[in-house]
Amino acid sequence: MKAAIIDIPGIGPAAAETLAEHRIRTLASLARASVEKIATIPGFSEARAARVIAAAAELTAASETTPAAADEGTSAKREKTAGKGKKDKKDKKDKKDKKDKKDKKKKKNKGKGKNKKKDKKKSKDKKKGKK
Repeated sequence: MKAAIIDIPGIGPAAAETLAEHRIRTLASLARASVEKIATIPGFSEARAARVIAAAAELTAASETTPAAADEGTSAKREKTAGKGKKDKKDKKDKKDKKDKKDKKKKKNKGKGKNKKKDKKKSKDKKKGKK
């Protein structure tokens, strides 16, 4: 399994979200970041920034030394998505066509019944004998 930012000791979901808001979403991007940059993020002192960057670099290096595990994940993903390309495109086109049809129908019926209140008032006035 691939390591994530929340696998770093001292980084929980809230800290991971804060890092993501500052475009630090992966271990590799955290490992490449400078202490100064991370220290500008709320909740990160220079000491904490240095600790998490070092831990990210260590986890990144550890995951790079086991390429077989990484290959297994990507090959499983390829097998799962194999042969879906054309079908997905067709499904998307069908959905778009249905939506377009529905929108067209809405536009066509949009003007009908706009003056319902006026029409009701006129029919009441006619019953009372007013013009």
